[in-house]
Amino acid sequence: MCVFCFPKALGRVFKAYFTASYHFDFANWPVEFRWDEAGGSSFPETHTDHGKSRKHSLLKAVPGACPPELAFEAGPCGHRSSQWNLISSIKQLPSRFASYIMAHSLGRWLLYPGSVFLLNQALLPILAKGQTRLLQEYNGRRAKLVARDGNKIDTMFVDRRTRLNIPGTERGNRLVICCEGNVSFYQWGCLFTPLKTGYSVLGWNHPGFAGSTGQPYPKNDANAVDVVMRYAVLRLGFPVEDIVMYGWSLGGYSATCAAMSYPKLGALVLDATFDDLLPLALNVMPKSWNKLVVRTVKEHFNLNVGEQLCKYCGPVLLIRRTKDEVISTCPVGLEDQIDNLRCNRANELLIQLLQHRYPCVMSQEGMEAVHDWLRAFNPKQEAALYQRYQVNDDWCLKELQSYKSILGLKDHFPWQVGKYSQRREKQQLAVFLARKHLKNVEATHWSLLKPDDFQMPWRL
Repeated sequence: MCVFCFPKALGRVFKAYFTASYHFDFANWPVEFRWDEAGGSSFPETHTDHGKSRKHSLLKAVPGACPPELAFEAGPCGHRSSQWNLISSIKQLPSRFASYIMAHSLGRWLLYPGSVFLLNQALLPILAKGQTRLLQEYNGRRAKLVARDGNKIDTMFVDRRTRLNIPGTERGNRLVICCEGNVSFYQWGCLFTPLKTGYSVLGWNHPGFAGSTGQPYPKNDANAVDVVMRYAVLRLGFPVEDIVMYGWSLGGYSATCAAMSYPKLGALVLDATFDDLLPLALNVMPKSWNKLVVRTVKEHFNLNVGEQLCKYCGPVLLIRRTKDEVISTCPVGLEDQIDNLRCNRANELLIQLLQHRYPCVMSQEGMEAVHDWLRAFNPKQEAALYQRYQVNDDWCLKELQSYKSILGLKDHFPWQVGKYSQRREKQQLAVFLARKHLKNVEATHWSLLKPDDFQMPWRL
């Protein structure tokens, strides 16, 4: 080897080593994007429920979540409640203090094990391997973003865009932002599912996970996904309409945070996601802890996915895993596949969504039909129930399209379609809409979704 080639080869070796090594101080990486970088006037507007436009507002969060002094405030994460008098507040001090201690120790460790220091250290070799794969095989681009609360968010972007009009490459012009679960990281999480199907992807780690700083409390998570969205639009150059939020498990909270804040978001896919954290928490914790669990969840971990989902009017797909053992509220030790499916919280998420969007269809008749359909756990049973209710897809589409044409551009939900329909017609519409908004996948909670099972939501 010549004297000139050796230094170049050595330089490439060191560059590959430092780039691939997860220990390459992410803390010393330069910041690529800040939440306030573009200024307030240039960012897209959002709309309130009444249709009035306003500048996009950010959720404020204190670094490291709620400080100790806010544990003694009333309401979620320290919001005062004027209804409580002084005597009542004093009586509540012990339970509030216990709730605060629970939320900042055992509660956070159980809910977000991915933020536990020892687990992060144990997973470093796996994270380094996944990091190397994304950088080398997929030409990934790692970046540090700064959220409003000061947390540094570790992200990875894989660009599949192309200007060539080649069949099969149009997927790359859509960006899928992947929101991981409570113990997954973009280095080996759900990001690989849309990546393998040809989409451009943007993965990020929750605060406190791997390279991201801070702690993963709801407000901090909302700030994190907000700066990721801003980065995607303002720096990477994707229109909001071409962005799809994909939330897996606990990541459904982050995904719905972004969806309700950006009404023009292209689509929302929620995989193995629940409607509310409280029923799941009560199911796994000792019964004697119920009061403490209720207070802790409501004040510190109010992951109200269903409520946030109803504030988004775009296309939605819920993926229900028929062997999911995590988001089921079946009593421990008594569950089997059928019981797990009936107690799966994705069922409640679907019902909450359909009741909000189509209240007239989801009357008693419609609810009964949807509950019947949710009991099906394989395609054969789905087809049998579809036939039982004599669902005519063409008629259902015609009814929905006719109502949409009457609304024109003002097609915000809820819709009054089905208000004057007969019992059988409501049941047809209910089952049709349930099938369009929820997809059954034969998989457990922790397995990665197969690329063939990932699809864009139905759009009328």
